[in-house]
Amino acid sequence: MKRILIADLNTWKASIGRKPLIIQGARQVGKTWLMKEFGRNEFAQMVYLNFESSARLKELFIEDFNIQRIISVIEIETNTKIEASNTLLIFDEIQEAEKGLTALKYFFEQAPEYYIIAAGSLLGISLQKNNSFPVGKVDFLRLYPLNFMEFMESIGEDKLTIALTNANWPVLDLFHEKLVELLSLYYFIGGMPEVVANYIQYKELNTARDIQQKIIIGYENDFAKYAPHAIVPKIRMVWHSLMSQLAKENRKFIYGQIKNGARAKDFEAAINWLVDTGLVLKVNRIEKPVLPLNAYMDYDAFKLFLVDIGLLNAIGNLAPKILLEKNAILQEFKGALTEQFVCQQLKSQHEIYYWTAENATAEIDFVVQHQNEIIPIEVKAAENLKSKSLKVYMDKFAPKLVIRTSMSKYRQESWLTNIPLYGIMNVFR
Repeated sequence: MKRILIADLNTWKASIGRKPLIIQGARQVGKTWLMKEFGRNEFAQMVYLNFESSARLKELFIEDFNIQRIISVIEIETNTKIEASNTLLIFDEIQEAEKGLTALKYFFEQAPEYYIIAAGSLLGISLQKNNSFPVGKVDFLRLYPLNFMEFMESIGEDKLTIALTNANWPVLDLFHEKLVELLSLYYFIGGMPEVVANYIQYKELNTARDIQQKIIIGYENDFAKYAPHAIVPKIRMVWHSLMSQLAKENRKFIYGQIKNGARAKDFEAAINWLVDTGLVLKVNRIEKPVLPLNAYMDYDAFKLFLVDIGLLNAIGNLAPKILLEKNAILQEFKGALTEQFVCQQLKSQHEIYYWTAENATAEIDFVVQHQNEIIPIEVKAAENLKSKSLKVYMDKFAPKLVIRTSMSKYRQESWLTNIPLYGIMNVFR
């Protein structure tokens, strides 16, 4: 399995002002594997602690935050002599340890020589609840499911991945049809590590779908297990409305589509829970494309996407034949799948938004702030390349770079650049 975040972990390891690192992300996106893989390859030894599986470890930080005592307990628990200079300490499911998150502050202040990476499947929820969280004392990274580039490299398409990384369009044009086929495969498999690993080993799509269904069931079981009891029914209602929300031509989230008469205040907590756990990706509207974009965010208008395109297809029970053979049944929904794909690829690198004109005559699917530039991105599912909304945006705001992404090959036009969907990850390189 290939994960781009390994490069960020190496940067963290080498940084002078290194702090304990927290990796966030939804359940089963590969956080534990990533931490262990990094430890195995970059340190003389690795010490792994899972606070969910040990009652004794859950009480490790209750008595005090004396670092020497904590290290001594870990050494006894793991039967390992810990040397700060060459050992990676992994604190998995750290939210299960009372005062575990607070303890990271004391490692930073009193013992910064230790290399510590912490993670937790529901860490986003814990961070919201913990008012004493040591802001400024930890670093953060977020892990998402494998993006298309990681998927390509993992299934052995190394040379094509390099060509994509280098945006070598003359070469990529020669392999356009193959890349479209690989993209269709990714639409079905998605980027959940267990699903990808199973497909690599067995090349069996039905088995991959069975694993996706089990992951979805696991997520839905988490609603009742971890969410506040009062909002569990509403979480389920939001979750089960995602497919129909995305199937609309206008993918703005509509509360009335959950049930008649539904209002924002009734479902706000449920949506926030799904976003905080990483199961749902939220893309807010911006009122105008001006730096910084987050200053012009409309909190009341947003789209919701699932964490992974493969899971979205599993929820919709879309069969392999529909996706891989471009079946006509997919015609109505393929725009939603394509927008889900682009959202998933961009979100792993950037904060993203969307824009609509006040009179609703134009909409830009995604707007990204890259360095000091604001880049509009229009998503096209097929090869119908009329770009009326982009033209409205162009005339109104005159951006330096305008991107349309579609199934067509790369081409530079007078006022916009068409990027094939399979190359959208590298649009900002």
